[in-house]
Amino acid sequence: MPESSGSLQGMVGVFDDPTPLLHMAGKARDAGWKHWDCHTPYPVHGLEKAMGLRDSLIPFLTISAGFFGAVFAKGMQWYMSDYDFPVIVGGKPLFSLPAFVPVTFELFVLFAALTTFGSVILFCGLCRWHSPLHDANLMLEATSDRYVVWFDATDALFEESEVRKFLEGNGAGDVRVVYNESDRRSVET
Repeated sequence: MPESSGSLQGMVGVFDDPTPLLHMAGKARDAGWKHWDCHTPYPVHGLEKAMGLRDSLIPFLTISAGFFGAVFAKGMQWYMSDYDFPVIVGGKPLFSLPAFVPVTFELFVLFAALTTFGSVILFCGLCRWHSPLHDANLMLEATSDRYVVWFDATDALFEESEVRKFLEGNGAGDVRVVYNESDRRSVET
């Protein structure tokens, strides 16, 4: 193997079929890995269960923010119409619920949409500007026709020779070591 000048970031196994990736994910979960991930060109049914992922908080945050927006809208409209500047228009009551439905609905949708957008950015790690997988051109393969499992070198279980054996023993057709390098390709086969 040629020596690399960059720091070791981790190791990947590349698969041609999703079935061995599912088996690998289950074995990695059972082995106790904490810093690892799978990348596929399309959603693979059962992968989240094989990886041991819990349900996302995003739907809960979305509906909570929507209801907060509705309560905020009702409170804002009550304050403006009934308390701050009470004006009787056409004999209607100062706090007319039917008249406030459009604004309430719009703020429900606005708060829910903005919270969903922010949550996806935060929870999916989309605000991270750099990944060694991108420098290594692995994401190009993982988003077109191959399936990749990534083991991060920061994990307590990471031992380069053991991870290589683990990947090769579980059907990875291509095992690569990934280094953090900025000026040249960061993959070693």
